Amino acid sequence: MFAQFFENVRQKAPLIHNITNYVTVNDCANMLLACGASPIMADERDDAVEITAICGGLNINIGTLNQRTIPAMFAAGKRANEMGHPVVLDPVGAGASGLRTDTAVQLLEKIKCSAIRGNISEVKTLALGSGTTKGVDADVSDKITEENLDETVNFAKEFARRTEAVVVITGAIDIVADGGRAFCIRNGHPMMSRITGTGCQLSALTAAFVTANPEQPLEAAAAAVCAMGLCGEFAHRRLTELEGNATYRNYIIDAMYRLTPIALKEEAKYEMR
Repeated sequence: MFAQFFENVRQKAPLIHNITNYVTVNDCANMLLACGASPIMADERDDAVEITAICGGLNINIGTLNQRTIPAMFAAGKRANEMGHPVVLDPVGAGASGLRTDTAVQLLEKIKCSAIRGNISEVKTLALGSGTTKGVDADVSDKITEENLDETVNFAKEFARRTEAVVVITGAIDIVADGGRAFCIRNGHPMMSRITGTGCQLSALTAAFVTANPEQPLEAAAAAVCAMGLCGEFAHRRLTELEGNATYRNYIIDAMYRLTPIALKEEAKYEMR
């Protein structure tokens, strides 16, 4: 069912404004180019507002917060809302510090988000207003397993109803939910967790898919998650015994560039709950 969603990204080539962290900004830009979208980055407040106005969607990532970029996030989010453009929020490390947690919670309160993408600890922090994470990784106690999958799906659906946003929780099993339905996705490879920025890339990718498919944000976000997971699988198959995570990162971007809508349709692994 996801082929057309990917086709739309390639055909429409949406311009996505990213206010994102400087650790992964280059990878996010290249992932957007690889999927067929176009990236632009602006984090100075006045510039960010103008850039948001010419873009189709906005991706806000709080991975490297500072007092200069925080006002740009709020201003850009407000402008995107005024124009009816999709906004994706990535609360990187929410729960690891007061600044991250408070900023993420306030962004969610003041900006209407189309999608929220994070690991389970980050999303729980947003839902509860406080929490803990292992740096920018999910707390071990929050790990999504077969045993707690139904419980986590119900949590994601409830949070989606409350925020009126698609909730994307990534982990060993990925969950993409709105208030009534959830995709449980099993694409990907464990080595993806050994690369800085696969989550950041996915948030940018989600912004592109939702912007290109605004009438079906749930399915568009699920297509983005499946596409990213598939690229992790395809890239891992290319690795030789002499290659490691740096090569793997590049292979994932290459895999997205080469991914076809038909391959996405045929090899996406998901179930509905």
